[in-house]
Amino acid sequence: MSIRERLSGNEAAATAMKQINPDVVAAFPITPSTEIPQYFSTFVANGAVDTEFVAVESEHSAMSACIGAEAAGSRAMTATSANGLSLMWEMIYIASSLRLPIVLSLVNRAVSGPLNIHNDHSDAMGVRDSGWIMLFSENNQEAYDNTLMAHRIAEHKDVRLPLMVCQDGFITSHSIENIELEEDEKVKEFVGKYEPEHYLLNQNEPIAVGPLDVQTYLFEHKVQQADAMRNAKKVILEVSKDFEKMTGRKYGLFEEYKLDDAEVAIVCMNSTAGTTKFVVDSLREKGIKAGLLKIRVYRPFPGEEVAKALSHLKAVAVLDKSDSLNGIGGALFEDVTSSMFVNQVQVPTVNYVYGIGGRDTKADDIEKVYEDLLEIVETGKIENPYRYFGVRKEAE
Repeated sequence: MSIRERLSGNEAAATAMKQINPDVVAAFPITPSTEIPQYFSTFVANGAVDTEFVAVESEHSAMSACIGAEAAGSRAMTATSANGLSLMWEMIYIASSLRLPIVLSLVNRAVSGPLNIHNDHSDAMGVRDSGWIMLFSENNQEAYDNTLMAHRIAEHKDVRLPLMVCQDGFITSHSIENIELEEDEKVKEFVGKYEPEHYLLNQNEPIAVGPLDVQTYLFEHKVQQADAMRNAKKVILEVSKDFEKMTGRKYGLFEEYKLDDAEVAIVCMNSTAGTTKFVVDSLREKGIKAGLLKIRVYRPFPGEEVAKALSHLKAVAVLDKSDSLNGIGGALFEDVTSSMFVNQVQVPTVNYVYGIGGRDTKADDIEKVYEDLLEIVETGKIENPYRYFGVRKEAE
C-alpha cells in the first residue's frame, strides 16, 4: 500500500535514494540540488542506509568517485545542478563511454554566465548528446518515480548506460506537494540487487577500465553505445510496465494530454506541462481543441512515436527552456522537427524559447501560444518559426 506524504522534489529524490540504498553516494553541494545529498547524509548518519557517503571537493570529483565505485562493482548515485554538471563534463562522457550505470539526480538550473541560480534547461541540454539516458519529471511524484525506475533501466544487460533524472530547480525541487511513497521492502524488491557482469574487484577476471582507445576500436565502441541507447527505449517501457503493476502509476515515453482529438498542441518538458494542462482545460471549455505532448524520455529521443502522435494536428508549438544560440531554435524543437521530417510527417511547427534564468511562465503566455497556433491554422502562414515568449519589450 502506498504511503501518503508531503515532500519537496529534493526530499522526494533523496527518499528514493534512501530506499534504493546504493553502495556509494559521492556529492558536492550546489544550489538548487544541495538538499538532496544533505538529506541523504542524514540517512547515512542515523543508520537508515549503509551507503558509503563521499564528501568530495568538487563536482568533477563527485562523478570521478562514482565512476570508480561503479567500475569496482558498486551501485553509485549523485546529484548536481548547472555549473556543477558543467564541471563534471569530462567525467560525464567517460561514465557513458565506460558503460557505467550511474544514476544522477539533475535539478535543472541556468548555467553561468552571467551567474543565475534559477531554473531553465541549459544544463541538461549541454550534455544531451553525452550518452546518458535522460528522464524528465513534471512534478515531485515523477521525480520520485523516475528515480525508483532508474537503476532497473540503466543496469539492464542490453543498456548499461548512466541515467539522469531531471526536475525543475526551485519550481519542483523546493515546492512541497502531496506524494505517494512506496514501502521500503517493495522498492528494494523492485530495484533488485546490482550484479555487474564485469568489474575491477572480480579476482577471477582481471580487466582494465578506461584504456587508450585508438582509431582501431573507438568507432565500434561508439556504435555499441548508440545501440545501447536505442535498446533503452524498449527497456524503459518494460520497466515502466512493471512499475505500474507495483504502484498503479502509468508511464510511457511521453504523456498525451487531450491530444487524440486535438487540432493544435504544445510539446514541452518538466513543470511547464502542469501549466499547459491548466490552459488546455480552460481552452477546451471554450470549444478550442487544444492538446499537449509532454516529453518524459528525452534520451533516447522517441522520434518515431512523437511524429506519429503529432501527425494528425494542424499546428504544433515546441517549447524550449533553453536557447541553443544557433539561430534556428532550441534543442527540443530540433529533435521534434527532425523526427517529423524523417517520418514524413508534415505539420506546421514553431519554436518558442522561454523561461530563461527562471523567468516566470504564466498561463497567459501559454494561452498566447495556442492563439498563435490557431492563427497559423487560419492563415496557413508562419512568419517566423523561431520565437520567444516572456521577454520584456524595450518600451517596458
